[in-house]
Amino acid sequence: MAEEEPQPLTYVHETVLKKRKNNEEWAIKRREQLEARKKRNKRDLKFAIKRPEEFVKEYCDKELDHIRMKQRLKLRKLASDSLKSELLFVIRIRGSRDMHPRTRKILDLLRLRHFLSGVFVKASEATLKMLLSVEPFITYGYPNLKSVRELIYKKGCGMIDKQRVPLTNNNVIEQALGKYGIICIEDIVHEIATVGSHFKEVTKFLWPFKLKAPERRLQLKKKPHKDGGDSGNREERINELIDKFN
Repeated sequence: MAEEEPQPLTYVHETVLKKRKNNEEWAIKRREQLEARKKRNKRDLKFAIKRPEEFVKEYCDKELDHIRMKQRLKLRKLASDSLKSELLFVIRIRGSRDMHPRTRKILDLLRLRHFLSGVFVKASEATLKMLLSVEPFITYGYPNLKSVRELIYKKGCGMIDKQRVPLTNNNVIEQALGKYGIICIEDIVHEIATVGSHFKEVTKFLWPFKLKAPERRLQLKKKPHKDGGDSGNREERINELIDKFN
C-alpha cells in the first residue's frame, strides 16, 4: 500500500496574521469600552438628581394608586363562579414607576416581578381579589389549549435549585414532578389546561413566562379592557395577545 504524501502546510502571510491579531485586539478593546459605558450609564441613572417636584409627583402617584386600589376592592367584586373558566393566564403590562409598595407586594406574590412576564393561575376568591387589587398593571383572560401548549413548548422553563432551566429534556420534568405522575412536557400541558389535581405543584415548578414585546406596543392605558384600555379581564381575547407576545 502506497504511503500518502504529506500535505504541505498552509502558509499565511505575516501581514495577514498581524492584521488578524490587530482586529482581535480592537474587538476586545471595543467590547470592554461598551461594557464600561453600559456600567457608567447604569450608575449615572441610579444616582440621577431628581427635582423636588419629581419626588412630590412620584409620592402622589403612589398614594393615588393605593387609594384607587381600595376603591376597586370596595366598589367591585370578582366572583369565581362568574368566570367562564377556572384557568387564567395573567400578564404584567406596566412597570413600577407609580406603583404603591402594596401593589408591588401583590405582584410579587403573583410572581409577576417584571414587565411582560406571565403566569397561569387558578381562579379562586383570594386570587381574584389580588387581580382586582393590581388590575391597572395586569391583563388576564381564559387561555385555550392551543395557547397553553404553545406557551409551554416555546417559552416554558422550569425551576431547579432556584435556577431557570429550559424544558428541552423530559428528564428535568421527571426529576421535579415524577412523584406526581408528570414525566413529560405534554403531561404539563394537560395538567395546566385541565387545572388538574397537581396544578399548584406544576405552576410552582414553571418559571414565569418571559414574553416578547409586540411590534405594535400596547397603549398601556390603565382603564379596563372593556372600556377601551389594556388592563383587566380580556376573557377569550387573551389568546390574541398571547399570539402577539409568544
